[in-house]
Amino acid sequence: MKRTLTFIAGAALASSLLLGLSSCSKKEESKTVKVGILHSLSGTMAISETSVRDAELLAIKEINAKGGVLGKQIEVVQEDGASEPQIFAERARKLIQNDKVATIFGCWTSASRKAVKPVVEETGALLWYPVQYEGMEQSPNIMYMGAAPNQQAVPAVEFCVSNFGSNIFLVGSDYVFPRTANKIIKAQLDFIGGTVAGEEYTPMGHTDFATIVSKIKAAKPACVINTLNGDSNVAFFKQLTDAGITAKTIPVMSFSIAEEEVGGVGIANLKGHYVAWNYYQTTQTPENVAFVKAYKAAYGENRVTDDPIEAGYIGVYLWAKAAEKAGSFDVEKIRAAAKGITFQAPEGKVTLDGDNQHIYKTVRIGVINGDGLIDEVWATSGAVKPDPYLTTYSWAKGL
Repeated sequence: MKRTLTFIAGAALASSLLLGLSSCSKKEESKTVKVGILHSLSGTMAISETSVRDAELLAIKEINAKGGVLGKQIEVVQEDGASEPQIFAERARKLIQNDKVATIFGCWTSASRKAVKPVVEETGALLWYPVQYEGMEQSPNIMYMGAAPNQQAVPAVEFCVSNFGSNIFLVGSDYVFPRTANKIIKAQLDFIGGTVAGEEYTPMGHTDFATIVSKIKAAKPACVINTLNGDSNVAFFKQLTDAGITAKTIPVMSFSIAEEEVGGVGIANLKGHYVAWNYYQTTQTPENVAFVKAYKAAYGENRVTDDPIEAGYIGVYLWAKAAEKAGSFDVEKIRAAAKGITFQAPEGKVTLDGDNQHIYKTVRIGVINGDGLIDEVWATSGAVKPDPYLTTYSWAKGL
């Protein structure tokens, strides 16, 4: 009997200790909220995505320094998508199901986003996507921080036709964004009476552009619209330069080259060529002065900011604002709270469209200067409402 009583007492003590530890554990857990960061830190897209990751980490650090979100510090779980869509899908599932993150910030290519899309939809998770893209998509489980086609591609074509001419050569990487963007561009050119001087695609990471450069030289287009992604741009622009094609003879308008890529591609090969984005390091707002200063303080004076970097930064802040407004980290509550939410971003005031989960953005055309930065040469008068399906353009019907 004594032994039984001793056992019961011991069991009760052990139980109380376990309950105490569990209580402490729950108390400790309550101090943080996990978020996932999912970018290519290796492979062909690392040249672009690593810096977006850095901007997201900067935003998280700033928010944590101000007390976090709903009284909790943000805890980061990072994964490497390794420039492979299937790996992105696998890592997203791990972040959601194993790490139990509240949300994910990540992806770059449309191929990686489309690989992650069914994962977040199936699991009821939320992805904050930071890059301009081809449109024709709207998922309840994705918040789109980059430009829709009417906030980049469409105005860029209008600029090219007005300033260079309507005979345009199209070059892109062989995946969904370039092919869909060029489908839109061809419909637009057809509507305005323009022509396609040529259309070429190469695999991601491709480096031999001799044949394409020869075709460009022979076609003598008014300009080239470039949707190559990643480090293929290094080889493309070097081989253009080696062939005697410069910004003065045949200007190139790029959709996926920003300040971060300029250094890797080479200023000498890019000077005078054009880009279409919504933000540049040179954008003149008080918020941008503070953002550039903070980014350089965190990562070095030699680092630059650019559009996807800023869009990644915006995504973290909008998620935090939506969570505070909702009073919860629940995805459905955050989605509801995010409708119409605003943020005074480095690019200017942005507003999240509650109908399609894209943001209003100012369109900016820029030219690459000799310092490796981008000078704005044209911009819309204000933020443009996102139109991912181009429903406001008669020529886009049926795309």
